[in-house]
Amino acid sequence: MAPIRQDPAVDADLFRALLRRHAAAVVVVTAPGTPPAGFTATSFTSVSLDPPMVSFCLAHTASSWPAVSVAGTVAVHVLGQDQEKVARTFATSGIDRFATHGAWAPGPDGVPLLDGVLARMVCRVVQRVEAGDHSIVLATPESGHHHVDESATPLVYHAGRYAQLDPKAA
Repeated sequence: MAPIRQDPAVDADLFRALLRRHAAAVVVVTAPGTPPAGFTATSFTSVSLDPPMVSFCLAHTASSWPAVSVAGTVAVHVLGQDQEKVARTFATSGIDRFATHGAWAPGPDGVPLLDGVLARMVCRVVQRVEAGDHSIVLATPESGHHHVDESATPLVYHAGRYAQLDPKAA
């Protein structure tokens, strides 16, 4: 293992380099609106079991922020290892992401629900916390569905690229 690089200050470049070493599951978060909003994120995490609570972060400059900033309901879609195209679609600026993706339907409160994902949670937003140039959105899952095949693996983002887990390695 290479020695740990030590710097006196963590500037933006070092911060990005440090975070590239962290692997994260890839999700698409959707919010109702006219038009609806959706974006790819790797900042999704569980927060609490009692009460059930999850979080994700979004930049205030993101095109989806206006819809997410007022949404009472959002949906979090955990992408499967074969859904890199979905992740790339919802990470692309300047397109109609929902028309490009196509496989979705409106859910509770008009929140878009994507088809064919590994897991999906429809959540009630309970708090938004400003954190630098982002907001941390805290939400309580109100319903959920998951893939019936427990061996199905998530799409992962690591070192600046999408990756798949090797289910045989476990």
